[in-house]
Amino acid sequence: MGLALGELVAELGGELHGDPARLIEGLAPLESAQSGQLSFLSNPRYQPQLAVSQAGCVIVAPALREAALARGAAIVADDPYLYFARVTQLWKRRVLQRGFVPGIHPSAVVDPEAFVDPSARIGPLCVVERGARIGAFTELKSRVTVSEGCTIGERCILHPGVVIGADGFGIAPHQGAWEKIEQLGAVRIGNDVEIGANTCIDRGALADTVIEDGVKLDNLIQIGHNVRIGRHTAMAGCAAVAGSATIGEHCTIGGRAGILGHLSIADHVHISATSLVTRSIHKPGHYTGIFPLDENAAWEKNAATLRQLHGLRERVKALEKKSS
Repeated sequence: MGLALGELVAELGGELHGDPARLIEGLAPLESAQSGQLSFLSNPRYQPQLAVSQAGCVIVAPALREAALARGAAIVADDPYLYFARVTQLWKRRVLQRGFVPGIHPSAVVDPEAFVDPSARIGPLCVVERGARIGAFTELKSRVTVSEGCTIGERCILHPGVVIGADGFGIAPHQGAWEKIEQLGAVRIGNDVEIGANTCIDRGALADTVIEDGVKLDNLIQIGHNVRIGRHTAMAGCAAVAGSATIGEHCTIGGRAGILGHLSIADHVHISATSLVTRSIHKPGHYTGIFPLDENAAWEKNAATLRQLHGLRERVKALEKKSS
């Protein structure tokens, strides 16, 4: 069971060099692919793997056409990674036959005052609370909770364990204790958003928390109350965004990165993994805030030196002032 190369190209385009009738029985990485499998090469630095790959066919960019043909069949596409992504979608539909089937699972709990589009899919043990709205062709996998008044747009995917609209972390100090600030806003999620397993997006305190169209969130992410994430931003696993931060469009946030509250991040900003953002970023670019890994003894010496930097700075300023 599989797809012929001719079928793939007829559906997705690309320039086929090889037998259209050749059957592809699986998809695999370049280094482990076998003769019945399709793979891809998008990064030229992995070109040495291409020559020795046993893949039945490889998707490559035009610049690697000759190198690919020297080893066998190839599909040439302007963006091999994007092409491979679309192959996986086609494979899921046609070979695995995991098409989208709308409906509400019998074990799900949907409040009578919630709205679920007839084309949506609500999986096992999901909860959709009063006043929530689920848009067309959106899929809630198992154990997803959409709290009261929250809105999910069209063609979204929420993976198992996602919680939309839990209370934001709002507390006021009073005589040595904490007074709860009721979270009266909601969460608004746009179209074509994907949210990874066990990610939590808190409802706003007064205004809504907003996730705009095309945002992609990985697993185990925490989005605080009144955060706004711009269109087509992607965030990797275990990242956290504190309340009232605003992240622009087309940004990428690396895994385990943190963004403090009330900050603003411009469009097209890229944050490296494990970085901590402590100030607003107003200019597009790639930003990193990581203390490098080192042997422990060396790291401790460097850390001790860092603690003295402020004093050293003040001494330098004083010397500069004196010399001027």
